[in-house]
Amino acid sequence: MVMRSVAVLLVAVLFAGALVVVPLGATAQQTVLSPVLTIDSERMFRDSEFGQRLASEVESQGSTLGSENRRIEAELAAEEKELTDLRPTMAPEEFRILADKFDAKVQEFRAAQAAKTRSLNQLLDVERTEFLQAAAPILEQLMIEAGAAVILERRSVFLTSNSVDITDEAVIRLNEAQAGVPQNEAPQDKP
Repeated sequence: MVMRSVAVLLVAVLFAGALVVVPLGATAQQTVLSPVLTIDSERMFRDSEFGQRLASEVESQGSTLGSENRRIEAELAAEEKELTDLRPTMAPEEFRILADKFDAKVQEFRAAQAAKTRSLNQLLDVERTEFLQAAAPILEQLMIEAGAAVILERRSVFLTSNSVDITDEAVIRLNEAQAGVPQNEAPQDKP
């Protein structure tokens, strides 16, 4: 019974909220008056030039790491085959020494590559944070223009009107704001 009451209340609030959505003016995406706005932050990242630049950098580094992994794995596979071929011709003690050295080499490779992967993931986290910091003033301005008190992640909202989604406008404004940022100040040039 309580769940039904909550559901009815939620639907009533959503419909009431939809009634107060009033267009302000004509922009690329009409700005609306609404206390609640929604955004698809993943799409904002993916569709903005800033996000595309960051994603391209991380993808490039990931591709380089993947190529390096495949090259080293091929070298290790060849070395393992040589070691396996030598086994019948060696004393067990001699073979064990070589096998232990090979195992240590493999473990070292795995640890080094895991560290590189963690570093790449950390870079992505840092760059996403920078992206959100660059987007924050734009999102704040959109909130002010709409008279909104909150921006919700669109994927977390059960039901919403497209008129309160500011993703497209945020992408446009972020691209405009980043157009004047010199490339040497862009996050892609970090060590």
